[in-house]
Amino acid sequence: MKRMLTRINLVVATMMAMLAVGTSCSKDDDSTPANPSVPGDAVAWSGTTIGDGSDAFEVKGKYVIKKGVYSLKGWVYVTSGSELYIEPGTVVKGDKATKATLIVEPGAKIFAEGTQAQPIVFTSAQAPGSRKPGDWGGLVICGKAKNNLGQMTIEGGLRTQHGGTDDNDNSGKIRYVRIEFGGYPFATDQEINGLTMGSVGRGTTIDHVQVSYSNDDSFEWFGGAVNCKNLVAYHGWDDDFDTDNGFSGKMQYLLGVRNPKIADQSVSNGFESDNNASGSTAEPFTSAVFSNVTFIGPIGQDAQFANNTTYINGANLNPNNGSRLGQFQAAFQIRRNSHLNVFNTVATGYPVGIMIENDKGSATQAAATAGKLTVQNVFFAGMTALGSDKNKTWLDQLSTDGTNLDATKPSFSNGYFSRTGGNNTNLAAIADLKLKQPNSTVASPNYGPSAGSPLVGKSNLFTNALLQDAWFDKVDFIGAFKSDSDADNWMKGWTNFDPQNTVY
Repeated sequence: MKRMLTRINLVVATMMAMLAVGTSCSKDDDSTPANPSVPGDAVAWSGTTIGDGSDAFEVKGKYVIKKGVYSLKGWVYVTSGSELYIEPGTVVKGDKATKATLIVEPGAKIFAEGTQAQPIVFTSAQAPGSRKPGDWGGLVICGKAKNNLGQMTIEGGLRTQHGGTDDNDNSGKIRYVRIEFGGYPFATDQEINGLTMGSVGRGTTIDHVQVSYSNDDSFEWFGGAVNCKNLVAYHGWDDDFDTDNGFSGKMQYLLGVRNPKIADQSVSNGFESDNNASGSTAEPFTSAVFSNVTFIGPIGQDAQFANNTTYINGANLNPNNGSRLGQFQAAFQIRRNSHLNVFNTVATGYPVGIMIENDKGSATQAAATAGKLTVQNVFFAGMTALGSDKNKTWLDQLSTDGTNLDATKPSFSNGYFSRTGGNNTNLAAIADLKLKQPNSTVASPNYGPSAGSPLVGKSNLFTNALLQDAWFDKVDFIGAFKSDSDADNWMKGWTNFDPQNTVY
């Protein structure tokens, strides 16, 4: 039975103290206000539990969750017209037994605005040392922007539909937020991700978000036009950044780091991009633009790495909840008529560098030839095969239909990456990048390039028309970080690379 919160008639006596306004040119100077701008008619949340354990608990109205530790139980829907504010430093623990999930529905808003010093954390309610991917559902945001299938029901078994015509739709603000151990698999190929976004509009703010140990994709966009900066996908089960259903947002400064012992049965990639599941030419095409991404693949993190299910055993983190272990595949998998665009990016240590795949009758390769998708100013290092055209083959051989292989010719994907004018580089050794690449157990990693790296001191990186928007910072380096200097580490202060053992 659906339950509706009764509005508390007690008005919060004192909502916020006005803060002095400071100025700084630094991206990460923690200039975010100590508390979000909560409206005067918002009501303080009562108690330390959010939800009642059912699959249909509804938040209706305007509420502020004051700084503290809370339990999230069941599927909690923030309904249309409602607003949920979460103060910096708040910790929300997802309940395992009820597959706790927080869903922001179209027309609703969430303002989870942490700070560099006081991030907001969504994590597992399990004790330190016993947390696993899929301990709870995750965070789902749905809006009214365009997708290429009209009204869609968000995957994962939830009730919520998303989609519309307003690419400027506003679902709120997510800043300085960590999401850990989410991503429950409701059914095969119907999983809740760490952060799932359905038709989210560009009026929404999403920056400085880390998703760790998701049981499916770390970040997935189903349509929409939201722009994002400073995202970290850490030790996810499936793909790092998955784009579908006409997603058209802009992305800059992203990091994806794999645990070499965790990969999905569906094969895990850095980028996985489809126009839609059927590979149709429905518009709008998936045409997101990514710039300044760093992928740290499994190869090179462990000298014993082998891309098989004997080695890839889950690293004692297998939740045994229906998710299946498998193998790693590609840094970039672009298929099913996707028109994805990737610039100024570096990827290391995947079995395959790039896949441009004509599966399901699609014409993805023709789109690449025609300039409708772009891979430019990209460095690969330590890839076993530069390109592949067929899913789950790991062979640099030509396929024009995603099914049959011609072993006498290199893959289309290889030729496209190496084309004249693409300014792409494939290096045999990861060390040639002079990129700090710690193994998967380093608690405070730094993935920036060292002095003398071929990734720094570049020019003409933003000449393509797709990068002319003022939203993009016009920087002179490839990858997510300017250098290995502490001052250039935008992850400092708010990320956590050992959530398994953190006491919350």
